[in-house]
Amino acid sequence: MLLAVASGAVAGIGTARVAAAAEPHRLALQISDEDPAKIRAVLDVAANVSRHYSGEGGEVEIVIVAFNGGLDMLLADRSPVKERVIGFSKSMPNVSFIACGNTLETLASKEGRQPPLLDGVTVVKAGVATLLELSEKNWTIVRP
Repeated sequence: MLLAVASGAVAGIGTARVAAAAEPHRLALQISDEDPAKIRAVLDVAANVSRHYSGEGGEVEIVIVAFNGGLDMLLADRSPVKERVIGFSKSMPNVSFIACGNTLETLASKEGRQPPLLDGVTVVKAGVATLLELSEKNWTIVRP
């Protein structure tokens, strides 16, 4: 009887893995520092994770949430990785970019103009609140 229970448990684990594999992995990357090395690190992580799962035949959704100094990543007039972000948008449809509206408002107030965003960037009211909501929906949050 014990062997039958153990076999059933092992079979159940295999079924759970198959069910979990059908769901895409979900990763949210936080960038809140204006340091170009940290900005590049976020893009490196996104590219590596995307390649890892596509190489295994799996799916992964990745969102990069930028706020505070990290918003520089997504600003058309000062992004240290502008061409790379544009390349991501074209070659990695599973990676998206979110800008914090609160940070944009602060910059607009300081600079006297709305800073231009790169094409394809989504604006949310609050970047941190978006990360919290994603976490509550079982997204993994990482700050490289």
